Amino acid sequence: MKRREFLKTAGLGAAALALPIDQARPPARKPNIIYILADDLGVGELGCYGQQKIRTPNIDRIAAEGMRFTAHYSGSPVCAPSRCTLLTGMHTGHAYIRDNDEMESRGDVWHDLSLEGQRPLKAGTTTVGHVLQGAGYKTACIGKWGLGGPGSTGEPNRMGFDHFYGYLCQRIAHNHYPSYLWRNREKLPLKNTYVYPHEKLPAGLDPNDVKSYAKYIGTEFSADLMADEALGFIEANKAQPFFLYLAFTIPHMALQVPEDSLAEYLGTFPETPYLGQKDYLPHRAPRAAYAAMITRMDRHIGRVMQRVKDLGLDNDTVIMFSSDNGPTFNGGTDSTFFESASGLRGLKQDVYEGGMRVPLVARWPGHIPKGQTSAHPSAFWDMMPTFAELAGVASPKTDGVSFVPSLLGRPAAQTPRDYMYWEFQGRQAVRMKNWKAVRLKPNRAIELYDLTADPAEHTDVAATHPDLVKAAEALFTSSRTESALFPLK
Repeated sequence: MKRREFLKTAGLGAAALALPIDQARPPARKPNIIYILADDLGVGELGCYGQQKIRTPNIDRIAAEGMRFTAHYSGSPVCAPSRCTLLTGMHTGHAYIRDNDEMESRGDVWHDLSLEGQRPLKAGTTTVGHVLQGAGYKTACIGKWGLGGPGSTGEPNRMGFDHFYGYLCQRIAHNHYPSYLWRNREKLPLKNTYVYPHEKLPAGLDPNDVKSYAKYIGTEFSADLMADEALGFIEANKAQPFFLYLAFTIPHMALQVPEDSLAEYLGTFPETPYLGQKDYLPHRAPRAAYAAMITRMDRHIGRVMQRVKDLGLDNDTVIMFSSDNGPTFNGGTDSTFFESASGLRGLKQDVYEGGMRVPLVARWPGHIPKGQTSAHPSAFWDMMPTFAELAGVASPKTDGVSFVPSLLGRPAAQTPRDYMYWEFQGRQAVRMKNWKAVRLKPNRAIELYDLTADPAEHTDVAATHPDLVKAAEALFTSSRTESALFPLK
């Protein structure tokens, strides 16, 4: 639905948008919403989901003081389409962006910094930012965008966000010490020297010598800047409802982290220097660096939580944390060592559980019950109707279902869902209740898994459940519209 059509349908025309909040609904404060998104973080990489090697005390506290979801899914197994589903409420059978699209016909996008940004969202797209703006919220996106470069139709400031700070382009975000970031439409130089983010360790340098990696450590670490910007936005908007979409680029490659954080893990794990042979920048202690990146992000999340508390907004603020897809397989990462996918099959780019089952923890004192676990199946395209319900406004028609009843500990009031659908580069997946069907190519046989008995998708039971296979095949057709940009190959 186009934005103007939605505003008209929801009764949120210009006059309604101008009403003071207390005239639009009873004078109870609408909750602030802080939605924090990690980048390529596996469901098994948090302490509250069983991680033993990486420390995440603040994210674990969100779960302990709120709710942990055990059947939450990203919108896609890769970055841009996942974020598109999050912001628009449309799954990848209907979303405009269904894959990472660098638009390489423009030229050498990997080396020409003027060719910044991925395929943009179309003009007129309604996002969750627009919906919450219409509900009287100040909105901000801080972190990684990936849905349109500078000057495009997909710029955050055109897509429902009053404030933006961070990376517009996913490729630029491959370096955590970038030479610049964006604040709204202003390009801000940083005190970092540009380094091509897929450089290998030059021949002749000692891979065990700290000095060999000096050029890959800058002065201003992007996650630190994002956290500072987030604290400033919260402070500036403490007197009114706000929506903060805080999209950290951690732990997406490259392996980079300030030395004080690295020191927390150096010597903890057996290490083999990573020389850049699987893309992204080299690092002398890749396991320590990876763990340190996640712990540093967790520390920043703790700062956000503390600022909310210090401002007296704790009981008025919903804080959620998730990840845009499953853990990655390159850049020096070691998902086996860290059990990043928590034993689930697949990694990033896979439509099996490991590629798309992601963490979701949520905290709202006095509203979300403490220490609870929910098995309600949910996905990124549910966030639009969920945020709209929290804000007390109508949601546009989406593929999503609000899970506010589950969030507030009232599962009996939860609207049930029959299925969830994904597609990516010709692969399709559908979850029907607790059954998961996968087809890796349009002409391939459909695989079927019983997620209750076999959450790791080890045993294909398609042969013994032909009725479910037939139902999945029908959904593979009916759940999608054809896309000229992203055809089902």
